[in-house]
Amino acid sequence: MNYVPGTAEEQREMLESIGKKRMDDLFECIPDSLRHKEDLPLPEGMCEPQVIEAFEDMANNNKVYKTCFRGAGAYRHFIPSVVSRLAGRAEFVTAYTPYQAEMSQGVLQAIFEYQTMICELTGMEASNAGVYDGAQAAAEALAMFRERKRTKSVVCGAVKPMTLQTIKTYCETAGAELAVVPEKNGRTDLDALEKALDDTVSAVYVEQPNYYGLTEEIEKIADLTRNAGAKLVTGCYPISLALLKSPGEYGADAAVGEAQPLGNPLSFGGPYLGFMAVKMKDVRRLPGRIVGQTVDNEGRTAYVLTLQAREQHIRREKAGSSICSNQALCALSATIYCAAMGKEGLREVALRSMEKAHYAAKEISRIKGYELIYDGFFFNEFVTACPVEPGALMKKLAENDILGGLPFERDGQTRILWCCTEVNTREEIDKLVELLKGGVPV
Repeated sequence: MNYVPGTAEEQREMLESIGKKRMDDLFECIPDSLRHKEDLPLPEGMCEPQVIEAFEDMANNNKVYKTCFRGAGAYRHFIPSVVSRLAGRAEFVTAYTPYQAEMSQGVLQAIFEYQTMICELTGMEASNAGVYDGAQAAAEALAMFRERKRTKSVVCGAVKPMTLQTIKTYCETAGAELAVVPEKNGRTDLDALEKALDDTVSAVYVEQPNYYGLTEEIEKIADLTRNAGAKLVTGCYPISLALLKSPGEYGADAAVGEAQPLGNPLSFGGPYLGFMAVKMKDVRRLPGRIVGQTVDNEGRTAYVLTLQAREQHIRREKAGSSICSNQALCALSATIYCAAMGKEGLREVALRSMEKAHYAAKEISRIKGYELIYDGFFFNEFVTACPVEPGALMKKLAENDILGGLPFERDGQTRILWCCTEVNTREEIDKLVELLKGGVPV
């Protein structure tokens, strides 16, 4: 971003326009007893080149790998340059919550387009303007469906660990019961799920594909949930929706997930973007902001914040959520990405990601000790055994500028969750395979 400071003359004109003479007059509403009169004990200031050098030194502590085979909730996809070019414009970067609709038509339209694209991806009918991240979206959706006589949430055990932790935190603070259904061969144990469903369950949360990259028997889960009178919340990897059935097609009541793969870089962990979409009958339950399309008094298309009896607009104890901001800039990036890629482009990304993951799985599982753990269809993530000390293996890969899969423990055994996206080349996969064949020095 370019920064041009205001001149002394410009500052004087701005002060005069609001009836002030000095900068200090802007703070006259603050009691004199609360003002700090002496200089603060701050270190010496730095000139611009020194500041840049200091930040570069800090940034150099980060390790950016040329090749990445790790996913587990955050994914490296190609981002067209148009995304950052447009989303980085000053009018979007500096915009906050568009409370004054008549002054914020551009931002509101961008958010409306984002909501529309999320609905098209998920097969749902209404979307909010985003929440902080995918884990929070899942927790908010379960809280959204909680009722006086139905306070219990059920979570399938093969979901992302961080998402499960967030759901647990929400349930603990709300005093709500949470049941975690065990997995069986990497997927939800349907018999255990059926036993967990009773007339106190408000909603079931399942991920499709799940944490291990496997596709669940989602239609059976939907039927079991529906027969128990509960709501089904599906966590989605948005890129996969270009190939897999959408939540709307198998009757989910809410579709949530992390929209980082849609044009937002990994960025060392954030900021990210949680999406939430529901059927129109549940739109009034949605937390966060919702932009609606209408017409003004001259019949022209206009955009407004709609259904505003939520979070910041009502008494705190009446609110169903504590969300008090939106992720408009990340949502804008997702919107530009989807518009640039189009339906066929998204499908191509999903197809290439899946094909490369299946090629990698085939080649890696041929190596002794790295057998595939789970059978069945997977999208772009898969789990293998790990015959060596995982820390040493990851160090060896890092020395070759490769971020390896994510090691984890299951049933006393070390496993590795690998991931491929469209940016992984066949040469990168073959190099990984050769390094795994070479073993780890003791």
